[in-house]
Amino acid sequence: MLRINQLQLPVGHSREDLTAKVKKILRTDKTPDIFVVRRSVDARKKPDLYFNYILNVKVDRQKEVYKRCDRKQVQVFEERPYRFPVKGYQGKIRPVVIGSGPAGLFCALMLAKAGFHPLLLERGRPVRERLRDVEIFWEKGKLAPESNVQFGEGGAGTFSDGKLNTLVKDTYGRNREVLRIFVKAGAPEEILYDHKPHMGTDILCNVVENLRHAIEDAGGCIRFGAKVTDFQIKDGQIRGVVLEGGEEIGASYVVLAPGHSARDTFAMLKERNIRMEAKPFAVGMRVEHPQRLIDQAQYGLERHPVLGSASYKVTAKSGGRGVYSFCMCPGGFVVNASSEAGRLAINGMSYSKRDGQNANSAIIVSVSPEDFEDGGPLAGVEFQRKLEEKAYRLAKGKIPVERYKDYKDAVLGSSAPGDGKEQGKIPDGFAPCIKGAWEYAAVHQILPQELRAAFVEGMEHFGRVIPGFNDGNALVEGIESRTSSPVRILRNEKLQSSVKGLYPCGEGAGYAGGITSAAMDGIQVAEMVAKHILEAEKK
Repeated sequence: MLRINQLQLPVGHSREDLTAKVKKILRTDKTPDIFVVRRSVDARKKPDLYFNYILNVKVDRQKEVYKRCDRKQVQVFEERPYRFPVKGYQGKIRPVVIGSGPAGLFCALMLAKAGFHPLLLERGRPVRERLRDVEIFWEKGKLAPESNVQFGEGGAGTFSDGKLNTLVKDTYGRNREVLRIFVKAGAPEEILYDHKPHMGTDILCNVVENLRHAIEDAGGCIRFGAKVTDFQIKDGQIRGVVLEGGEEIGASYVVLAPGHSARDTFAMLKERNIRMEAKPFAVGMRVEHPQRLIDQAQYGLERHPVLGSASYKVTAKSGGRGVYSFCMCPGGFVVNASSEAGRLAINGMSYSKRDGQNANSAIIVSVSPEDFEDGGPLAGVEFQRKLEEKAYRLAKGKIPVERYKDYKDAVLGSSAPGDGKEQGKIPDGFAPCIKGAWEYAAVHQILPQELRAAFVEGMEHFGRVIPGFNDGNALVEGIESRTSSPVRILRNEKLQSSVKGLYPCGEGAGYAGGITSAAMDGIQVAEMVAKHILEAEKK
């Protein structure tokens, strides 16, 4: 196989155009088989936009073709598909996996396909039932504590933009395997090669459901409404799990993939003296702009007929803190993502078409254990809770919304709350795109002064990068507090916690940051669990 790098064609080109360009580069008259590895957008000459490609090509008489083509652009390439290290297990040891977010689903799937018949325990409900519960919450404000945006089949990422890009370096092929499995489960094939792949929440729901069926078809078992409240531990070894209601399930190999919002699970781990530590994360606000503003800035057009809604990624520094965009949702919605009574947390979500009127992104500020009032491994959790309580009180459980001008003026001392005839007025023709009730309120009161000042400094910097980003009519909504886990459950080189046989996994455990990296960690942990089971049976 040959690999072609740096092939460029105008956005909107045909398949024939691509084939002709490949044949020209290879200096061949024969039509090769072309496989897109990576496609990214080059907008440096906007509004003239281009796709940059990396391609794998199969062609007859490869050696002859390779000799006469440009070696700077073409190389010989050998694809090495991912291989799970264990196949056809026929023993009797059955691992337990806790949590059905990406980490838990992929861990259970790999173990099931290898013959281990894992038991997957999920505290929440199946994704279709969960979807109904979430919609009821957005429409009527009735929160289901175990079935919401944070808890239930698919994890928190199910109600998001469904981004699948990751910065995790991967030499084992796990990243590619995750994307391949997603496509097999119903995701669009474009995720295999788009530089910034995404699914959208509507497709994610179908994919999650199909992953469940794949686990069951391979011999795994999934139980919903099965909340783990305790562990059975003897002589430093896991012996089983205890469910809410008292049911005990024996297990010597337990994967803990709880998600970043499983605060009661973190508290249980602390009580059981399982080693954890507070870790850095970030908090901030959702910011909404008209999507046409972002499209114009990124593509030079208010709406691109091929590329659709544009995205962005911005970063800045404020003192020693990072300020950056997170979970950007083109054509998306801001959603009430709360999971605890009396506390409010928000997130962003897009459907696969990304055809909403507004763009939104979290603009977040980094925090570290030094910012937390109390010490201990759960200090970050309490920090989140205090901010979420303030946000809840501010608008009586609704999502508080404020114009950026009013937010900035209050933070910089340019005006006092209530001053100015325009304060509290949403611009005509620019309504917030929100899932859940909302209310205009003093959003600037939520964050501590140092963090809200950093937020404003970041917004002003981003306005110099993307014209109009710091426009006074941009909408600021809060609070975005669940960007990543506030704790890390410590694990050793064998991926086990301080309790032998207990494997912390995924984002909630502090080892991932997004759907794909969580799924990759789930695969990695599954590999280790399988290896350890085989080693134990040989003794």
